[in-house]
Parts: sequence; C-alpha cells; structure tokens
Amino acid sequence: MSNRVVAENNTSPARDTLPFFSTNSMELTHITRAASGVSPTLGQLLKRVGDVRKEQTGDETPVHQILDVSDTSSVETRSLPFVLSFNNLTYSVKARRKFITLPAVFRRQPHPLGPVTATDPVPGENLFSKTKTLLNDISGEARDGEIMAVLGASGSGKSTLIDALANRIAKESLKGTIKLNGEVLESRMLKVISAYVMQDDLLFSMLTVEETLMFAAEFRLPRTLSKSKKKIRVQALIDQLGLRNAAKTVIGDEGHRGVSGGERRRVSIGIDIIHDPILLFLDEPTSGLDSTSAYMVVKVLQRIAQSGSIVIMSIHQPSYRILGLLDRMIFLSRGQTVYSGSPMNLPHFFEEFGHPIPENENRTEFALDLIRELEGSPGGTKSLVEFNKTWQNMKQSRNTNAHSDSQGLSLKEAISASISRGKLVSGATNNDASSPTSMVPNFANPAWKEMVVLSQRSVTNSRRMPELFGIRAGAVMVTGFILATIFWQLDNSPKGVQERLGFFAFAMSTTFYTCADALPVFLQERYIFMRETAHNAYRRSSYVLSHTLTSLPALVFLSFAFSAITFWAVGLDGGFFFYFLMMFASFWAGNSFVTFLSGVVPHVMLGYTIVVAILAYFLLFSGFFITRDRIPPYWIWFHYLSLVKYPYEAVLQSEFGNPVKCFVRGVQIFDNTPLAAVPTAMKVRLLETLGRTLNMRITTSTCLTTGVDILDKEAVNQLSKWSCLWITVAWGFFFRFLFYFSLLLGSKNKRR
Repeated sequence: MSNRVVAENNTSPARDTLPFFSTNSMELTHITRAASGVSPTLGQLLKRVGDVRKEQTGDETPVHQILDVSDTSSVETRSLPFVLSFNNLTYSVKARRKFITLPAVFRRQPHPLGPVTATDPVPGENLFSKTKTLLNDISGEARDGEIMAVLGASGSGKSTLIDALANRIAKESLKGTIKLNGEVLESRMLKVISAYVMQDDLLFSMLTVEETLMFAAEFRLPRTLSKSKKKIRVQALIDQLGLRNAAKTVIGDEGHRGVSGGERRRVSIGIDIIHDPILLFLDEPTSGLDSTSAYMVVKVLQRIAQSGSIVIMSIHQPSYRILGLLDRMIFLSRGQTVYSGSPMNLPHFFEEFGHPIPENENRTEFALDLIRELEGSPGGTKSLVEFNKTWQNMKQSRNTNAHSDSQGLSLKEAISASISRGKLVSGATNNDASSPTSMVPNFANPAWKEMVVLSQRSVTNSRRMPELFGIRAGAVMVTGFILATIFWQLDNSPKGVQERLGFFAFAMSTTFYTCADALPVFLQERYIFMRETAHNAYRRSSYVLSHTLTSLPALVFLSFAFSAITFWAVGLDGGFFFYFLMMFASFWAGNSFVTFLSGVVPHVMLGYTIVVAILAYFLLFSGFFITRDRIPPYWIWFHYLSLVKYPYEAVLQSEFGNPVKCFVRGVQIFDNTPLAAVPTAMKVRLLETLGRTLNMRITTSTCLTTGVDILDKEAVNQLSKWSCLWITVAWGFFFRFLFYFSLLLGSKNKRR
C-alpha cells in the first residue's frame, strides 16, 4: 500500500497499539499492527478512545505512534486486498429546454472553442430538449486504507460520481465499468459490503445517540452475537466517534433541542459503519460543519480507512488540516476529470501546467479558483483536461514499470481474508462458496428479528412524542362526545330512524378521516427507510409488518373509546361487541388506505388533498345520500369500491336486522309527510279508511314498518353484516399489500 502522509506527523500509523474485538470471542484484547502485519479492523479500532477532541483537551488516550515514511525497510510489504477501479464512467440525462432562442435554432455546429459541456448541443438534441452530460469519461481507482476525495465546484458532478460508484444510478443509464479487484461488482454484493452516508442527516429525532447506534447494531450485526457484545461494540463506537458526552442526548429536530450538527454527522456515519463495511461512500460529510467539526469527521474516516476499508467521499473545499488526511483526489469540472492523484502531487502538477501554486496558499483553494477561472474563459477547461490525460498516462507508465511484478488478490480471496480479520461483522461467511456473492448473506438477521427491532424503535420514538397520539385520541373522543350529545337517546320513531341513518353515515366516515394522521408518518421516515434498505439493513416486508403491528394497539384504543362513548349514549340496539369490531375494522381499513397513499405520494399537502377528496367520494357512493338502486350504472363500480359502504351497511344491518322490532306504528306512518300536522283524530280515521281499502284492521298500535323494511328501502340487502365486516378487514390487508409493492417499486433510490 502506498505510504501515508499524516497532517500531524511525518510518521505512519502502522505500529499503533490498538484494542480490538476478536472475531471468535469478541473479547477485548490488545495487539500491535507491526506484530500482525495486517491492518486492524474497525472492531480493533473501536475500543481505542483516541478522538481528536480528547487529544486536544489533554485526555490520556495515546496519540498515534507514526512510522517514518522513509523507513521502508521496516515495513512488511503486502498485496493490497481491495482495489476499486472505475473506467470511462459516462452519465447523461435529457432535460427540457426552458426557452428557445434564435441562435439555438440556427446553430448546428459545435462551439469552435473548448470541449462539449453541459450547455453545448450534442447529437440527439432538438429544439425542445437537450442532453446534459453529468459524467464524461471518468476513470480512477481507490484502495483500502486510503481516503479518496472528489472535489469540484457546485454542479461539477461530485455527488453524481459518488452515486455512480455506490450503484445509485440505473445500469442502463451509466456507461463504463466498475470493478473490485478486477471483477465486476454485482448489485447484490455491493449492498452487503458497502455503506452510503447521505449529505442530509436522516435520523429519528427522539432517539438518543446511544439508542440510534444500538438499533443500527441490532440491524447490521448477526443474531448470533449476544446483546452484551453488541452493547460493547456500540460503546466503543461512541468513544471512537467522540460522542461520549452526547450519548444520552436525543438527536433532536426543529421542535426539540438535541445534539450539534457535527455530532449528528458523526452519528450518521456511525450507523453505517457499525458492521465494518469494506466500501464506505459519503456525500459531502463535512457540509455545514465548522472547521474543527469537519476535521474530526474526516479524522474518524481516516481511522475507518486504516482499518481496511475503502473510503470515498465528496467534499467541497477542504481545509489545510483535512487535506493532510486525504490520500487521493479527483477534481471535476462539468463532469470531466481535471486532476487525479495524490494531494502531494498538486504543486508539481500545476507547476508543469504553467500555474505554480504559491507557497502560502491552500492547494485546493488555488486549484478550485483556477478551475473556476478556466470555466469562465472561452476555451473552458479543455486545456487542463487534456494536460491531465497526458500527465496521467506518463505517471501510469512509470508505475507500470516500477510495479510490474505486483499481484493482487482475487475478490473471493480478499473478502475471505477481510472477514477473517473481523470485517463485515454482519455476515457469517461461507468460505466454500463458489463465488464472492454467495460468501456473505443478504441480511444479517432473520425476518422476525428485524420486525422486533423495527417495532421497538418505532415504539420508543413515538413514546417520546405522546402529544401526537394525544391529539388524535382527543379528536376521536371529542367527535364521539359531540355525536353522543347531538344524537342523545334516539327513539324508534320515523324521525329516529332517519337520525340513526345520519349518525351511522357520519360516524363511519369520521373513522376514515381521523386516520389521515397516518399520512406524514411514513413520509417523514421515507428517506431513512430508503437509506437503510438500500444496503440491506432489513427487508421491506419486515418494515411493512412491523409498521402494521405497531399501529394496531392505537387503533384498538381509538375504536373502543369511540364505541364506548357513542353506543349507549345514542341508544343503539345492535350489540356493542359487533359495533366495536366494525369500528376497529373501519379504523384498520382507513389506516391501511392512508398508509398506502403515503407510499405513493411524495408530499404531505398533496397527500392530504388526495385523502380528503377520495374519502369524500367514498361517502358520496356509500349508499347514504343515494341508494344503490338509484346510482347510475356507469358509477355503480365506485359504489363497490367505496370503503365507507361496507361499514355503513354492516352497522345498519346490526341495528335494523331484527325482524320483530317495529319502527313505525299506526299514525307514525304520517310522520315526515305533509299530513304530520293533521290532528291525531283525523289520522286515526285515515288509518281506518286505509284498512278498509286493504281489507285489514289498522290501529294506532299496528306495526307498519320493521327493521327489515328499512333495510329494503335503503337497498341494504345484498350482504350480511359479517360479510361486510370481513370485506372491510380484507380491504385493510389489500392496501397493506399495495403499500409493500409501492415500497418495492418506488424506493429504488436510483437515478435514471
């Protein structure tokens, strides 16, 4: 491996005395790198509490004992286990033109000066769209034990290159090859051996730092590892990341005070390195941090690289101290490489280019300023791009002559050797496997274990925000109280029947509307879910099942509360148990429907608009406003798709299903008609006249309308109440399946 140059010393960390976790017993022991001849794993590094913060504050943690880079005779040479090489990476997207100008119409020849840039026309363009090249024939390599940084101005293609290397761009869109130890990386293998740290810190706000890392350990470390050993690993990682003082502090958000920005960034890194990945990709890990916090983050990355990992990150403008921690650099300008090599070679490179770097000036700042200046010139960066190609060819020929006899390890051998040293803690290896892909399992834990951990995390995070459930429960209980007082002790008269119908229609629709609060739950977790499943922390099916299980207790409570408040107060007769079951089924179906929409819609406000509109349509076609036999044939399909239809018909059948219960007797038949104002004596004579006409005796006590008659009048006679209950429950399961498929198809997190 190439010699390192560390900012603080002119020595190498090859002889650090570091504690580690044995791969067999995970007991804390001490070894020296010089004695072993191999780089310690991250597990070995984790117990060394040597963060920069503690070194600067006088902590007793020993600083790195560095070996002089000039003393090569005392270092045992070895083949590099991992070399990630990428060649001729090209990625273009089509964008719609914002406006069309006359020069654009008549221009057909490429610009006489400079290379093709993102704004120049290329073959395949037309007046309405243009092709924008984000990556243009980029090549390079990264090795374990080193940090490779991608630099450039905003829009130069830094994040795009990181996404390309991390398999976050669709294969059909990305041209070129990416190989690890000479073998093409399969997507399945890359998910297991790599981790990706996004630019945004996506964390659960109400979990503490320690809990966040512990849940990550539960996901990524195998079930065979005891909980006590996982805790030891988490505590060591907290010390390694310099988070001891913030271990018991919640992450926080806009409404809750939590850890600082630098600590959040280190927590984001920690959850992705808990299983000691071979490849670590980071998108702008120092963005938004002050100089000291940024340096501490990169210092942590240096230790991760020294443990035998390949660390590749994008960075906007590193400080002088951070520059001393980097091993390889790639400068990009409009998707093209303008420099690739060691930071130590920057002065020599620009001196040969004819722009020497002044002694007291930051090398990266000078390079970025020069690149920006060239981008604004008529010729662009064409001269620098061509000079870099020539310079790279010369350097490559020298390296080939000097190291022509070096032999690397195959991918299978390198992975096997790394796992034997403690890397990839999440997977038990199969050394007899025929291919590298089958050596490491896809997931560290079985599905049931993932469900348990996901449920624990969700409950812990929700328990610390009781106001969210309290507001929802309050809304349901207040609604039930209002309904109970308005429809207090309804009688069995014709007016009472009409009021019962209105109560049931409003009550059933309320259960669905109060489920709309489930919409932002997944929308807030969407990107956390995408980050974790992108590298196989857990299965998507496990997330859906745990999401379902954790929502059930709240639905049971809400259903019971609403049922208990309204059933006896309104004076319902259908049986409390079935009424409660129907309420629970309605909450379940409504929650599942809203959850499915949260997996489809991208924004909360758009989701609320869709939910309110669709639920209004469900109520319209439920059969309350217009009965089934009166709905036009071209809309009848919507009636059967209505989620409100089945709960509404179920409670109606439960309430009016008794054939011997009477709801209209004698003169009550004239209620709700213009004859209601006629004196009672006149109504009795009218009944007698009607009876003589029908050849039957009708008195004031004769039952004229039973519950079955009301069901026939409302066209509620196709399904039984239990059939409506099971159909409502089935709707809930159906939408949960749709939610799973929306996650399966819509959370690829890849550019097209």
